[in-house]
Amino acid sequence: MKTLQAEQEAMVRRKLDLLLRTGKLLVESAADTNRIVRNMNRVAAYLGLPEEKLHIDVSYTMLVVNLSDDTHSFSKFQKCENHGINMTAISEISHLSWRAIEEDYSLDRYEEELEKIRTKKRNYVPYLVAIGAGFACGGFCKLFGCDWIAFFFASICAFMGFRIRAHCNEFGVNHYMSIAIAALAATCLAYATSFSGLSSTPYHPLLACALFIVPGVPLINFVDDMIDNYIQVGITRAVNTILMLCAMAFGIVIAMRLLAMEDVTIDKKFSELSMVPHDAYYVYAVAAAIAATGFSMIFNIQRRLLWVVALGGVIAVCTRNFVNFELGYGPVVGSFMGSLVVSLIAVKAVHWFHVPNHVLTIPSVIPMIPGVLMYRALFGLVNMNGVVGEVTAVVFNGINASLIVISIALGVAVPNIFARRYIAKDRRRFLEEELQRRRERGKFIEW
Repeated sequence: MKTLQAEQEAMVRRKLDLLLRTGKLLVESAADTNRIVRNMNRVAAYLGLPEEKLHIDVSYTMLVVNLSDDTHSFSKFQKCENHGINMTAISEISHLSWRAIEEDYSLDRYEEELEKIRTKKRNYVPYLVAIGAGFACGGFCKLFGCDWIAFFFASICAFMGFRIRAHCNEFGVNHYMSIAIAALAATCLAYATSFSGLSSTPYHPLLACALFIVPGVPLINFVDDMIDNYIQVGITRAVNTILMLCAMAFGIVIAMRLLAMEDVTIDKKFSELSMVPHDAYYVYAVAAAIAATGFSMIFNIQRRLLWVVALGGVIAVCTRNFVNFELGYGPVVGSFMGSLVVSLIAVKAVHWFHVPNHVLTIPSVIPMIPGVLMYRALFGLVNMNGVVGEVTAVVFNGINASLIVISIALGVAVPNIFARRYIAKDRRRFLEEELQRRRERGKFIEW
């Protein structure tokens, strides 16, 4: 009897371990908390762990699972440390959770498939990702109104900054210090290109060369988590985002101070650069597609979806610009409408491409993230000289950036929330039907 009980307890703990390892992959791949909990509950259903007896707690650095009834209680903890962005892993875990139920995976097979996802090489080699990051910043620069020469200068500077940050991480340099070093290097290189005389907009690369650092995914996930009432995780994501932006602003400020020794007007040139483009819509479309594709490579999206995300970026940016400039509703409403249109399309498109909603929507709306306003606000805050109007400029930039980010996140989240509620009953019914089929086949064993 004791041996049987020990075997049952070992089986329960193994199931909890598999559940936690699944959740850890999702947390470390930058999934939103609602998706983490939803996928973990689905995996728990496959494992035969009853939902009414299962308790899941998600935080940014720790997962806790408890399974208990009137006589037993089992708890396990899982630390989450290596945070990154891996949209392919998020998509594959979602597919695995359904496939395990439909095909009656054994625990060994599920563990094997989970390990394949964890150890799978990224879709793009590091230098290709750096090239994508470079062109993404070049796309941003073009959206700000630069010429094509400045586009290439911004791309080259961002490429170098991205590789410097990667090498710093490899050497074990503090995460935020790596960001500051990368921003400093990219900004100095962008200033150096201004002396080439080849571009009619020589200082625009200063605005865009470090935007590969802007944490667009954590920003959107922060708002998404707050809307879904995961307050603690949302606040943690927000604090991490602010620290990343502060590190970026610190690197740029140091660069400005170094450059000011050579050019006393550099602060004025940097702060007065216009971000309003005056190009035709097809130029916006090309720049948005390049930026969205570049960020998709950073986020490790499947190759087959690159053209889809590029098209989403075109739709988002052109809608934003039309509402902002043509209709005159401003960047906040324009950004909301751009993300809303993309999210509404994605509600249907997820069934065409069989991927989670955020895999399509987040990279598409990233080109609308107001990275320049964010670090202009931080730059102004740490660079005050007592001049009248400085505080007003800082508050103006900060409030505008915050409102635009919230509007983008709401535009992405609201259609997804309503669609999720609309299809939740169908998914629940389908899950119950699959579990019932497993019971009938004798493959379903509850704890």
